Amino acid sequence: MDISLASSQYYQFSLTKSLPFSPRFHTPLRAFTNFSSKPQIYSFHSRKSLITGCYPSTAQTADQSTTPADDDDGFILEDVPHLTNFLPDLPTYPNPLENSQAYAIVKNTFVSSEDAVAYQIVVKKGSPRGVHFRRAGPREKVYFKPEEVRACIVTCGGLCPGINTVIREIVCGLNYMYGVKKILGIEGGYSGFYSRNTTELTPKIVNDIHKRGGTILQTSRGGHDTNKIVDNIQDRGINQVYIIGGDGTQKGAAAIYKEVERRGLHVAVAGIPKTIDNDIAVIDKSFGFDTAVEEAQRAINAAHVEVESVENGVGIVKLMGRYSGKYLHIFLLIFIELHFWSLRFIAMFATLANRDVDCCLIPESPFYLEGQGGLFEFIQHRLKENRHVVIVVAEGAGQEYVSNAVNAIQEKDASGNKLLLDIGQWLTQKIKDHFAKVKKVPINMKYIDPTYMIRAVPSNAYDNIYCTLLAQSAVHGAMAGYSGFTVGPVNSRHAYIPIQRVTEATNVVELTDRMWARLLASTNQPTFLNKSEQD
Repeated sequence: MDISLASSQYYQFSLTKSLPFSPRFHTPLRAFTNFSSKPQIYSFHSRKSLITGCYPSTAQTADQSTTPADDDDGFILEDVPHLTNFLPDLPTYPNPLENSQAYAIVKNTFVSSEDAVAYQIVVKKGSPRGVHFRRAGPREKVYFKPEEVRACIVTCGGLCPGINTVIREIVCGLNYMYGVKKILGIEGGYSGFYSRNTTELTPKIVNDIHKRGGTILQTSRGGHDTNKIVDNIQDRGINQVYIIGGDGTQKGAAAIYKEVERRGLHVAVAGIPKTIDNDIAVIDKSFGFDTAVEEAQRAINAAHVEVESVENGVGIVKLMGRYSGKYLHIFLLIFIELHFWSLRFIAMFATLANRDVDCCLIPESPFYLEGQGGLFEFIQHRLKENRHVVIVVAEGAGQEYVSNAVNAIQEKDASGNKLLLDIGQWLTQKIKDHFAKVKKVPINMKYIDPTYMIRAVPSNAYDNIYCTLLAQSAVHGAMAGYSGFTVGPVNSRHAYIPIQRVTEATNVVELTDRMWARLLASTNQPTFLNKSEQD
């Protein structure tokens, strides 16, 4: 199937926005940016391959003797915007990679315009092919002269292992692969566009930054003023913008792209999704997640050693993240409190990897403290059986208990994210009080908070490789004229994804999924469901 719409005179392509899938996850983009459930049909013929494709596309033979149903395989392409959508007369140039020593050994240097990555890799026989995304990689033609490119990089939101690696590889990718010399670093997040100085970035300057944690450009939350940012982009003559950040940051990137489009500027806007929580929709995994899980093991192991070495040890390890879990192991109660939506994933994966955890508490799985089948009863049972307990808890777990106890009003940070209450300290005290006053059993509580240690470490080997692929994919996409997109692996193949697609929903742990069942089988913890709920 030619998803570039047009490579053959024998095909007529119909674009329809009506889909055979749930609209929440499969509604295609309208005009590259807006979702619409209204079915609209566009048909056209062309002998020349289009660069930007369409949304969604279904192939249908022009031979009227063949009915549409015969050839309609349910293929849908959720494509990304292209500069030619609003600048149709942009000239193209040969890709410098044609003369690259590095790419001379590659059999197929450039990605075909027909290559797409399937969103769902497991399908049933006879079912529609479903949603696809445009495959990432270098294109044969580019829409920028390297000597005229003035790129900038900005980092926003919280810290995460691998940010410096992404910065390094964007700089080196632009310079080594495309010969771009003018690259600026925007300091201090979005507000840095209009309130801070920029710094020049060269391969020499960024040579060893991947060995450090944090971001050399500094970061911040909030500060997004679309008009001021785009004004600054115009004033500085910037024509490629690389934005590294999480959900809120990517929404800001989408707003910047829309304003760039409205003004008709020759500026490519590329997003690189960042969240240590691994909660970004569509993509397989976010960078820094593997490093965070690996570092979490150190805290869990330390707590386990502590509680094994005392009588009735209960260890609590608090991790960064908003909605993630806890581990519980008799004698050691490791309470891993995760600071954001997806650190529940860190809690879950760290629990599965460590094997010293007795219980993992996450927001998606409610729990209760007292009574039959409650957390206190479970801790008591494990202390009697193993003489120590390990618990991992996500920061978002049990928020209703904490808020009721302190009558707190939930506030938001500069990015609009809800500030969660400290479930770690609250739960620690509740466990102490219960066993001291109710059960009259002395326990040795160990509380560990490795949050900032995990956020601040350099990325490990796997994340370094992953960051390189993300950065180079973003560079290839921007040079090829794509804009308003983000990059990431979908079923292990890197793709260009509409920004709205990764910000419309947040990944959560599915309690009916096999992964959660594996965790329950590993820890042998209760489901904390009442009998009525189980029925």
